[in-house]
Amino acid sequence: MRLKNVKGSKEVIEASDYIIKNPNNYRGKFQKLFNNSNPIHLEIGIGKGQFIINMAKENPNINFIGIEMYDSIMVRTVQKQNIEKLSNLKLIKMDATNIEEVFDREIDTLYLNFSDPWPKNRHEHRRLTSDRFLKRYDKIFKGQNKIIQKTDNRKLFEFSLKSFTDYGYKIEQISLNLHEDDIPNVETEYEKRFSNMGEVIYMVRVTK
Repeated sequence: MRLKNVKGSKEVIEASDYIIKNPNNYRGKFQKLFNNSNPIHLEIGIGKGQFIINMAKENPNINFIGIEMYDSIMVRTVQKQNIEKLSNLKLIKMDATNIEEVFDREIDTLYLNFSDPWPKNRHEHRRLTSDRFLKRYDKIFKGQNKIIQKTDNRKLFEFSLKSFTDYGYKIEQISLNLHEDDIPNVETEYEKRFSNMGEVIYMVRVTK
């Protein structure tokens, strides 16, 4: 969900110490940026940051990177991180289509939370679980590919399950109603809002 024109967002982002301003320079070397050898987890599309900030808090021995392409969305996470000052969380303003130019076989787990469903068939290649993106992800993972997806969009979920399995992923865990199942879960803002409205949340964890 895109926010509209948050005044001063670009300036706040550029001034933050938690923004990686030249991410291509760290390709293959992100562990050096964090100054440790902990696994790196990546979220594409961070929303207002509730998920990735809480994940970083709860998992101090994991490094987290969140990417987002829109200033108006990114700024909310930056503002929170400027207060929290979590040493295991960094942020990058970028388009996910360039992901293999920034990361090189160094990501342990990828989170796709409430991604744009791109509902029209002619736009399916833009979905973050399309084979075009799955091919890109092959180049970023260190060892086994691990993807965790959450969505409230049934059609996107069904598309993703087929896309994953067609591409060779194995379904390790699946939920057709995440908030009713006994599965540990850190909510996003979007997730909390729509769950409170009675919407079902779908989740799948796949590996390859």
